[in-house]
Amino acid sequence: MKPDVKAKGTWVHRFSIRFFTGVLTVLVFWLLGFLVQDIRAIRGPNYAVIEKRHLAPTLVNKQEALAKQIADLTRRIKNQTEKQRVLGDSSRNLQQTMTQLLELQKIGMQRNVTFSEREQTNFTNSLNLFLENQKRYQELSRTISQTLEQKQELVREKEQIDRELDLQRKEARTEYQTLSMKHRLRLAFLQLAILLPILAVAAVVIARKRNSIYFPLLLAFGAATLIKVAVVIHEYFPTKYFKYVLILALLLAVARLLIHFIRTIAFPKQEWLVKQYREAYERFLCPVCEYPIRTGPRRFLFWTRRTVNKMVVPTSRRDQEQPYVCPSCGSTLYEECPSCQKVRHALLPHCAHCGAEKEIA
Repeated sequence: MKPDVKAKGTWVHRFSIRFFTGVLTVLVFWLLGFLVQDIRAIRGPNYAVIEKRHLAPTLVNKQEALAKQIADLTRRIKNQTEKQRVLGDSSRNLQQTMTQLLELQKIGMQRNVTFSEREQTNFTNSLNLFLENQKRYQELSRTISQTLEQKQELVREKEQIDRELDLQRKEARTEYQTLSMKHRLRLAFLQLAILLPILAVAAVVIARKRNSIYFPLLLAFGAATLIKVAVVIHEYFPTKYFKYVLILALLLAVARLLIHFIRTIAFPKQEWLVKQYREAYERFLCPVCEYPIRTGPRRFLFWTRRTVNKMVVPTSRRDQEQPYVCPSCGSTLYEECPSCQKVRHALLPHCAHCGAEKEIA
């Protein structure tokens, strides 16, 4: 039976097919991304709503009121402190003025010079103003101290309320995390519910149509779907679970490939068998046991798969084609063609001289 031989085409066509297969894979991947993007837009749990449900309204209102009172007391302390600073500066200036007047009076007494009534009045006014400023300064100090005590009391009360609210917020965060995890799993389930059937259909079609001329189209579609499924699983499932999913998928894939190659060797198809025999003949090795085919000018030479093309084969007109049997396994490698009576390859489907076809077992 003549094997189904397909033309490979030029390198430009082969490169174009591979290139556009990759481009098609990317485009299908984007299309699937658009398909599942609407699912990702589904809103999840709202933390503000959950927190509001867990927090006691009275505590929240009291916390806000205390925060306002503390802020108001802070502003009052700042204003009073500023006033106290101004009074302190004024008192220091008055103190310097009185010190200068006392020095002048002391000098005048040493010289028997008396102060005028106006100078005495100025000194008395400065002294009274200094004492008044000192009194106001002390009052501001007491006020600041009292305000600060009130603020500290409110801060302690607010800290107690904050601790109670933190316990309630902890429950809210726990519920939010649980709902968020359920929402993520729901999104993952919805996306996989769309992608996995598509992937299954693609796998079945690829398995049944692998000999089709449109196989690159099917391969691009299947590869894009597989990548999108892997991305979704990696995105939504924790790493400790994803690694098991990944290793199981790899185990299945490797096992399937191993079974495929074992069956290819045990039950080879005709096109694979012809390819194996053809490559062995090209290297002058027995297609069955790979023992060197020492016939004609090669009967006294030694070579391997890597050195067969580097050898210089002697030529002689006396070397004629003759039937040949592998001395290692006994397989007939060259035989007489029934059609033209010339020597042909025994394990290839056609005679190199007349083209007569034979069945390959």
